[in-house]
Amino acid sequence: MILAAGDVTDFLSINLTTIIASWLNLLILFLVLKHFLFDKVNKVLEDRKNEVAETYKRADEAEENAKKLEDDYRERLSGAKEESAQIIQAATKKAQQRSDEIIAEAKTEAKGITENARAEIEREKKIAVNKIKDDITDIAFSAAQAVIEKDLTSEDNEKLIAEFIDSVGEA
Repeated sequence: MILAAGDVTDFLSINLTTIIASWLNLLILFLVLKHFLFDKVNKVLEDRKNEVAETYKRADEAEENAKKLEDDYRERLSGAKEESAQIIQAATKKAQQRSDEIIAEAKTEAKGITENARAEIEREKKIAVNKIKDDITDIAFSAAQAVIEKDLTSEDNEKLIAEFIDSVGEA
């Protein structure tokens, strides 16, 4: 099929009514699309844009809140470390005071025990001395009886009394 030159020119010819009709169709299509599609698409895009902006805003607020919580946590942790150090120091000081009190009580108790032991020794010593004096007195009475049974001169008697007094004084 060969086209004739006239057919090609009819096909390529410019027809003003066709151009105007095409433009009117294009304008009507544009207005219909704008009314039913573009406004709704633009509204959906705007809503999506606002939603994304709101999401970023909430994410920024959450990040800021997390930083505040982290700072608060670090501050509390630091405070807790200081507080634990103070508690340990106070406990150590209290333990040292209690240790000193226990040592002082032990020293006082030991001193009391020592004093009681010395008093007991002194009492026992006095009891022993008194017993010895009683024994000496008994011996002296026995000696005196023996002397009385013998005839003694007054010099012998004075000598015996002096010796007895000296012996009792030494004991």
